Amino acid sequence: MNIPERQATNLGSESSTAETDPTHQTSNQEEIEDENRRIRRLQIMMNMVMAVIAQEEMSLEEASEMAANAKRAALAMFPDKELAYDLIYKPRLQRLLRERFRLQ
Repeated sequence: MNIPERQATNLGSESSTAETDPTHQTSNQEEIEDENRRIRRLQIMMNMVMAVIAQEEMSLEEASEMAANAKRAALAMFPDKELAYDLIYKPRLQRLLRERFRLQ
Protein backbone atom coordinates (compact mmCIF):
# COMPACT_ATOMS: atom_id res chain seq x y z
CA MET A 1 0.00 0.00 0.00
CA ASN A 2 2.28 2.63 -1.33
CA ILE A 3 0.21 5.82 -1.28
CA PRO A 4 2.71 8.19 -3.02
CA GLU A 5 2.79 5.88 -6.03
CA ARG A 6 -0.98 5.83 -6.21
CA GLN A 7 -1.12 9.61 -6.10
CA ALA A 8 1.46 9.85 -8.87
CA THR A 9 -0.52 7.34 -10.93
CA ASN A 10 -3.72 9.30 -10.38
CA LEU A 11 -2.04 12.55 -11.41
CA GLY A 12 -0.75 10.90 -14.56
CA SER A 13 -4.18 9.58 -15.45
CA GLU A 14 -5.73 13.03 -14.95
CA SER A 15 -3.33 14.63 -17.44
CA SER A 16 -3.99 11.89 -19.98
CA THR A 17 -7.74 12.41 -19.68
CA ALA A 18 -7.22 16.14 -20.33
CA GLU A 19 -5.47 15.26 -23.58
CA THR A 20 -8.28 12.94 -24.66
CA ASP A 21 -11.04 15.30 -23.50
CA PRO A 22 -13.13 16.26 -26.57
CA THR A 23 -13.52 19.89 -25.47
CA HIS A 24 -9.74 20.21 -25.06
CA GLN A 25 -9.17 18.75 -28.52
CA THR A 26 -11.82 21.05 -30.00
CA SER A 27 -10.20 24.16 -28.55
CA ASN A 28 -6.78 23.09 -29.82
CA GLN A 29 -8.23 22.43 -33.27
CA GLU A 30 -9.93 25.84 -33.27
CA GLU A 31 -6.66 27.54 -32.31
CA ILE A 32 -4.83 25.75 -35.11
CA GLU A 33 -7.53 26.66 -37.64
CA ASP A 34 -7.47 30.29 -36.48
CA GLU A 35 -3.70 30.48 -36.85
CA ASN A 36 -3.88 28.86 -40.29
CA ARG A 37 -6.47 31.47 -41.35
CA ARG A 38 -4.28 34.31 -40.09
CA ILE A 39 -1.22 32.87 -41.88
CA ARG A 40 -3.14 32.57 -45.13
CA ARG A 41 -4.51 36.11 -44.73
CA LEU A 42 -0.95 37.39 -44.16
CA GLN A 43 0.32 35.58 -47.26
CA ILE A 44 -2.45 37.03 -49.41
CA MET A 45 -1.91 40.51 -48.00
CA MET A 46 1.84 40.42 -48.63
CA ASN A 47 1.35 39.07 -52.16
CA MET A 48 -1.07 41.90 -52.89
CA VAL A 49 1.26 44.54 -51.45
CA MET A 50 4.16 43.23 -53.51
CA ALA A 51 2.02 43.11 -56.66
CA VAL A 52 0.84 46.70 -56.18
CA ILE A 53 4.38 47.94 -55.57
CA ALA A 54 5.64 46.07 -58.63
CA GLN A 55 2.86 47.11 -61.02
CA GLU A 56 1.49 50.51 -60.01
CA GLU A 57 2.98 53.90 -60.77
CA MET A 58 4.05 55.23 -57.39
CA SER A 59 6.96 57.03 -55.81
CA LEU A 60 9.58 55.39 -53.64
CA GLU A 61 8.05 57.13 -50.62
CA GLU A 62 4.61 55.72 -51.34
CA ALA A 63 6.02 52.24 -51.85
CA SER A 64 8.02 52.47 -48.63
CA GLU A 65 4.95 53.64 -46.76
CA MET A 66 2.96 50.73 -48.16
CA ALA A 67 5.67 48.30 -47.02
CA ALA A 68 5.71 49.87 -43.54
CA ASN A 69 1.92 49.62 -43.31
CA ALA A 70 2.11 45.96 -44.35
CA LYS A 71 4.62 45.32 -41.57
CA ARG A 72 2.35 47.00 -39.01
CA ALA A 73 -0.60 44.90 -40.18
CA ALA A 74 1.47 41.70 -40.05
CA LEU A 75 2.64 42.46 -36.52
CA ALA A 76 -0.94 43.21 -35.49
CA MET A 77 -1.89 39.70 -36.64
CA PHE A 78 1.22 38.09 -35.10
CA PRO A 79 2.50 40.43 -32.35
CA ASP A 80 5.45 38.34 -31.20
CA LYS A 81 6.74 37.34 -34.65
CA GLU A 82 8.77 40.38 -35.73
CA LEU A 83 11.88 38.25 -36.22
CA ALA A 84 9.99 35.91 -38.54
CA TYR A 85 8.72 38.90 -40.51
CA ASP A 86 12.24 40.31 -40.76
CA LEU A 87 13.55 36.98 -42.01
CA ILE A 88 10.77 36.19 -44.50
CA TYR A 89 9.11 39.34 -45.85
CA LYS A 90 11.56 42.18 -45.22
CA PRO A 91 14.19 40.84 -47.68
CA ARG A 92 11.51 40.27 -50.33
CA LEU A 93 10.21 43.82 -50.00
CA GLN A 94 13.72 45.28 -49.99
CA ARG A 95 14.63 43.34 -53.13
CA LEU A 96 11.43 44.46 -54.83
CA LEU A 97 12.06 48.11 -53.92
CA ARG A 98 15.67 47.87 -55.16
CA GLU A 99 14.59 46.34 -58.46
CA ARG A 100 11.57 48.57 -58.98
CA PHE A 101 13.34 51.88 -58.18
CA ARG A 102 16.85 50.81 -59.25
CA LEU A 103 18.38 51.43 -55.83
CA GLN A 104 21.81 50.28 -54.79
